[in-house]
Amino acid sequence: MIVEVITPDKILFSGEAVSVKLPGSGGSFEALANHAPLLSSLEKGQIIVRTAQGEETFDITGGIVEVLQNKVIVLA
Repeated sequence: MIVEVITPDKILFSGEAVSVKLPGSGGSFEALANHAPLLSSLEKGQIIVRTAQGEETFDITGGIVEVLQNKVIVLA
């Protein structure tokens, strides 16, 4: 699946990922390939993007995420 982590200043991550863990307002959750469509607000926490090469982490203070058709877009 494609994951994009975007801030007002720059794109932190854009590429293929195996999974992404997110600090949702109702609790942490993980999105995998073929995940059901989802729109959620995010709280302060850490995003963990797992790729075939390893993991990348990003600290955020909040935001929103959309999961749709094997694409995850995080606006933080």
